[in-house]
Amino acid sequence: MDLKARLAELGLVLPQAPKPLATYIPAKRSGNLIYVSGQLPMVQGELTVKGPVPSATSVEDAAAAAGQCVLNMLAIIDDMLQGDWTKFVQVVRVGGFVASDNDFYGQPTVINGASNLLGEIFGKQATHARAAVGVNALPINTSVEVEFLIQVKD
Repeated sequence: MDLKARLAELGLVLPQAPKPLATYIPAKRSGNLIYVSGQLPMVQGELTVKGPVPSATSVEDAAAAAGQCVLNMLAIIDDMLQGDWTKFVQVVRVGGFVASDNDFYGQPTVINGASNLLGEIFGKQATHARAAVGVNALPINTSVEVEFLIQVKD
């Protein structure tokens, strides 16, 4: 697969891999699995959304931000695979966290922003298990954070 060409077809660009905000690494490979640390919706070092959903960030904006988390994850994986996406097998799991108002229950709709973009990019290879969890706060006041588990060939 030519990831950059596929992204271009969708009108998207692979960003530079974001740097960790604390003491952790962006991703860790164990056998044929790559565990990608929680990604924030950062664009050129700036958050795209802040605060709880839906009072500070709309559901639509939060879903788009979950898509940005996917792009950031892809940049990290691209670095790990040295651009060789023929090694990609499938997305195994997506875990999504949404900073939520106490009476908000639409976390699955927000995390659909990540799942749907993965589907547009990878098709059947993007079918995954998932969790969409509401929390009272996330790092640096982001509205959404998404983590990934990816299978690759040895």
